[in-house]
Amino acid sequence: MCATCGCDGGAGTIDEPGHELGKDGHEHSHEHSHDHSHEHNHDHSHEHETVVLEQDVLAKNDRAARRNREWLRARGVCAVNLMSSPGSGKTTLLERAVGELSRARPVMVVEGDQATPMDAERLRATGCRTVQINTGSGCHLDAEMIERALRTLDPGSGTLVFVENVGNLVCPALFDLGEARRVVLASTTEGEDKPLKYPHMFRGADLVLLTKVDLLPHLRFDVERFHRHLGRVNPDAELLPVSAVAGEGLDDWYGWLTSAVPVPAR
Repeated sequence: MCATCGCDGGAGTIDEPGHELGKDGHEHSHEHSHDHSHEHNHDHSHEHETVVLEQDVLAKNDRAARRNREWLRARGVCAVNLMSSPGSGKTTLLERAVGELSRARPVMVVEGDQATPMDAERLRATGCRTVQINTGSGCHLDAEMIERALRTLDPGSGTLVFVENVGNLVCPALFDLGEARRVVLASTTEGEDKPLKYPHMFRGADLVLLTKVDLLPHLRFDVERFHRHLGRVNPDAELLPVSAVAGEGLDDWYGWLTSAVPVPAR
């Protein structure tokens, strides 16, 4: 179990058409014959064990992230971790972006969800090479999952790999995947307070994309207030308003990607 959030924390299931890797396939019972009297007789050793376990989980992940970073650097491949709450528009944005960005460089996607290949199928329909990771009850991707996915994708020099993380504004922020850049999406339908409510997520962002700005005429969303909240948490993060439907701001995003993760010299 993942000590940071209590999720499954298993290896996940990695799937690509014609190439499938996964768990051992066995069902594991989670029923236990606990004596529930301990619920009323805690001692502080439990808190200490939880902290140590969390440190061990994150340290193990960081080692895998370093391997990923070195592997990507050696190959001349750039990875960008996209994180957000569910429904922010990550997949819709990627559907449009991969087609336009792939004119200049190879683009691949690692798609993370708790269940179903639905988003991966949408991206594959654009012609983009995509690997799906289903985390089951897990609420985030980790570096070992990405390590396996990268070896399945086998990207060549100059490839831009997008990692679409599981929709969640908490645990994905804690797990380094070995990415070159972190991009956080927040939609205009979510409210201006998200940077203040989820500071760890926004504090680690290199870029924040404010999505669905085409809906602003129909919403009570104050862009300037959102920007001020973001500045309190992370004054170094750039904010770009975008709309995958209307195309607004996409050229600015593509320009940011080109400058932040340039095509390596061959």
